[in-house]
Amino acid sequence: MGLALAQAQVWLGKRSDGMSKADRDFIVLSRKTLRRQRLRGRAFIGFATVFLLPLLSVLAWMVYHSAEMFWDITNSVLTAQAEQALKPGDTFKECASCPEMVVVPAGSFIMGSPENEAGRRDHEGPQRKVTIRQPFAVGKFEITLDEWHACYGHTGCLRFPFDFFARSRAPVRNVSWIDVKQYVAWLARVTGKPYRLLTEAEWEYAGRAGQPERFSFGDDEAKLGEYGWYRDNSGGSPQPVGQKKPNAFGLYDTHGNVFEWVEDCYKADYNAAPTDGSPLISIDCGQRVFRSGSYLQGAQDLRSAHRWRQPEDSRFDDVGVRVARKLNP
Repeated sequence: MGLALAQAQVWLGKRSDGMSKADRDFIVLSRKTLRRQRLRGRAFIGFATVFLLPLLSVLAWMVYHSAEMFWDITNSVLTAQAEQALKPGDTFKECASCPEMVVVPAGSFIMGSPENEAGRRDHEGPQRKVTIRQPFAVGKFEITLDEWHACYGHTGCLRFPFDFFARSRAPVRNVSWIDVKQYVAWLARVTGKPYRLLTEAEWEYAGRAGQPERFSFGDDEAKLGEYGWYRDNSGGSPQPVGQKKPNAFGLYDTHGNVFEWVEDCYKADYNAAPTDGSPLISIDCGQRVFRSGSYLQGAQDLRSAHRWRQPEDSRFDDVGVRVARKLNP
């Protein structure tokens, strides 16, 4: 039609006086029809560029991250002898896509914050002594997107945490307490080892790393940017794990980046709370606790004693997880 119409238009220009009105109208109508077709074609190309290509890119990204073949979970679990030989500060990793773990020593500490601590909230007390009687292992970093995608790809986790623009070493977020329980259960199945969430007491003990002051590095708030991502330095986004300084136990990002779910039910104070490092569990557990502060919080919410809570099925942009593992003596 395009060539024929072009010839007809030339003819119309040269011999328009000798053409019938019907022929002339037909050529003009054909020209308008061709113009509409071209406009529709351009509109489709624009639509494909703006909508279809990004959609296909997202679908390809999701397929890649949900395909089992891309996530290696080849086991390298500790033997009983190797586990018994572990010392505080030692690290291990029990499958290719599993988190790296650090051995945390046994010990005692004062949990909670004193009444005169800057930024303190009432639910951080009363302070009490807690004793952790056995060494245990804690994730060196917060669980990353890649580590979570391995769980999803192997059907251990039902939640696909869509974070298209995040880097692979960014912490997973937008996961509920229920979601992270699926993740630690999958780790336990893959390795045959007792992976779990930290208890709230274990989290604070590991986060403080022997430091009784506001932060794991002391009380100098000016140093906070050396150890954590928070409102003043994050640019409003979570950052890849392990870029800041670790605490004395070798754990990274215990101040900020993302909050970390723990096992415990929330209670508005520490009265009658366990003193042996075990979790606080109740029959009517309306809310669960998370710790560490996040990239959206101010400095006072990155203190070692800071705690917050939400229903266990809640998901938030700045809440992720760190895992623990029991060690056999």
